[in-house]
Amino acid sequence: MNYPEWLKSVPATITEDPLWNQEAYRLALFAADLAWHDSTKLFRDARTRELAGQLIGAVGSIGANISEGYSRGFPKDRARFYEYSLGSARETRTWYFDGRHILGDAVADHRMKLQTQIIRMLLATVPVTRGYSLHENEIPYTAQPVAGTTDPTASELDALLSSVPMPEP
Repeated sequence: MNYPEWLKSVPATITEDPLWNQEAYRLALFAADLAWHDSTKLFRDARTRELAGQLIGAVGSIGANISEGYSRGFPKDRARFYEYSLGSARETRTWYFDGRHILGDAVADHRMKLQTQIIRMLLATVPVTRGYSLHENEIPYTAQPVAGTTDPTASELDALLSSVPMPEP
């Protein structure tokens, strides 16, 4: 499964909502669908059963909080839920790091990079929604690449969405 294929599977009840225009929301839903496959593999190993539940909870909260925030009437309320989404995206990335031993490096690395893209989008959205910047405004958000690896840029998002590794059964 890749992002273009996945987009075709999303029902009109979701895609016809104005919320669908938010890229962070679309990516959050895609990430949640990927996490179902990933958590299934994690759940099979007794050592990572709890991690599987934590992962599903965290990744599901990203889109859910974007949805709730989008529906709020006041910018500060909206921004608060976007901040919850930001925390959930970071939590999700951490669970993928912890699950890399079972999921494999290719899957875990892909999912962490996808979460980093969502985090970047939310970091850009929150200050605009709130009307002022977050405490992180002085340095642009960049994940520190591990030696020998590269960090995806916004231009690499297409690559993350077209080449999506899946866990081995």
